[in-house]
Amino acid sequence: MTSPVSHITVRVPLKIRRRPGRKTMVSLGAGQDGRSIATKADPALVKALARAFRYQKLLDEGRYASISEMAAAEKIERGYLGTLLRLTLLAPAMVEAILNGRQPEWVTLPALLEGVPVGWAQQREYLLSGAPTRLTKQEVRVEA
Repeated sequence: MTSPVSHITVRVPLKIRRRPGRKTMVSLGAGQDGRSIATKADPALVKALARAFRYQKLLDEGRYASISEMAAAEKIERGYLGTLLRLTLLAPAMVEAILNGRQPEWVTLPALLEGVPVGWAQQREYLLSGAPTRLTKQEVRVEA
């Protein structure tokens, strides 16, 4: 009798380009004509998204009872963890664009950590507006 699969390994062909002051990951995806298309994913943003979804999964699984408990265990600041977890509320299309390196140029980790509307339609409008603007707390918070 075979055992159920406990993990899956996904391999993505990437190149890391070193530039002054930072490293850039370049995904080698295939275009319509079969040739490779280089994309420039922001490594800091991709890493933050991965961490945010990992932390959310730990909360969902019940490994930690609260953000405070997780922050202490992971040795990171509670406020930063809460802010990072808001990245899990991004629309799937935006997450995909970030992972593919096709987000608007001004969409950086600091810009997203300042706050993005919770509703996916509002996120689309905000992100297509062309320039970052500071949101009020009413625009960022979840409406009950």
